[in-house]
Amino acid sequence: MASIFIIIIYLAFISLGIPDSLLGSAWPVIGPDMGASFGFAGILSMVVAGGTILSSLASGSLVQRIGTGKITLISCCLTAGALLGFAASPSLIWLVLLAIPLGLGGGAIDAALNHYVAENYKAHHMNWLHCFWGLGATIGPIIMSYYIAKHDSWRDGYTAVSIIQFTLVIILFVTLPLWKRVAAKKEPQSGTTQEERVGTEPVDNTANSKTRILQIRGVKQTLIAFLFYCGVEATIGLWGASYLVGARDMTAETAAGWVSLYYGGITLGRLITGFITMKVNNKVLIRSGQIMAVAGGLMLLLPSPFFLVGLILIGLGLAPIYPGLLHETPTRFGRVHSAKLIGYQMAVAYTGTTLLPPLFGIIATQTSIVLFPVIVLAFLVIMMISAERVNKLLRGATSLDR
Repeated sequence: MASIFIIIIYLAFISLGIPDSLLGSAWPVIGPDMGASFGFAGILSMVVAGGTILSSLASGSLVQRIGTGKITLISCCLTAGALLGFAASPSLIWLVLLAIPLGLGGGAIDAALNHYVAENYKAHHMNWLHCFWGLGATIGPIIMSYYIAKHDSWRDGYTAVSIIQFTLVIILFVTLPLWKRVAAKKEPQSGTTQEERVGTEPVDNTANSKTRILQIRGVKQTLIAFLFYCGVEATIGLWGASYLVGARDMTAETAAGWVSLYYGGITLGRLITGFITMKVNNKVLIRSGQIMAVAGGLMLLLPSPFFLVGLILIGLGLAPIYPGLLHETPTRFGRVHSAKLIGYQMAVAYTGTTLLPPLFGIIATQTSIVLFPVIVLAFLVIMMISAERVNKLLRGATSLDR
């Protein structure tokens, strides 16, 4: 039953990835149709991100109160309804208003499912979970381009995606009783209890103890690693093509193809990593991925074709880091706090996605796009230092305990 149920979770993550890539692919048509400026897409994106951050922060408490299954069902209803609303929106203000439930639903699903898989399934499922998000993010533009090309309608594209989401709502509703049943039958795959964790607070269900999560040894450094991981992933995705065109004299079409290969490296890397985790632990994979990503960052400084290889190498290196860090959360910091902490990690991750790419845009505007490799490398190094600092702190806690 648990094996069948994980397929439902994978489907949910595919549906989570589809809307994430939909706005960008549809905006060249939506903008003129709505009479909006090119930059207005950034406003919509920030509204979605704001809702995502808020729901991620609240997800831990909500999961504890009403359960992962209900959170996923309610959140999927929000996103399906918002997408259908996008298709019927008569004006820009409606798009802004509907971006709120779209972000709230997406953030809650993301945090809740990551927590559920971290607690109830092995590491390879976490890697494959995020691989399926990449599949969804790839499907979104394909669906939109089909409806724009064949029916000359971005609204039909949003309607089609909303139908997919509502189909998932029906599946989630039917399988709602299975969530607790599967969790109860499976032996937790990750982590010890909070009492068994070294260097953390003892189990205490009082409200006061919940306010001290950020004081747990290594938590702050982990959050910094999440901030810069998502920041560098999004920065390369947003500005990589501009750098290849502006600093490396590529055509826009060729540059877009190489950025696609970068995302392909992340998706393929997570698929492969899922198999490797059956023999190698998360700590080794995270460290190996960081070293590979930093090596790729250094290669961006080199002439052709090394910088192109570096771009793909960064994608492959990033692949195991995010799912690996998430899956380690109950092990490192205790299951009693994992739901809330994964919500915090999601919120900080989305903050990095929201703030760091525009920060580089400001820097590039004031200086030059040629600084792209330097900034990317700096983000990667900060991420690696933060993640390694967590390992050192937790090793120190173990030594003190002994």
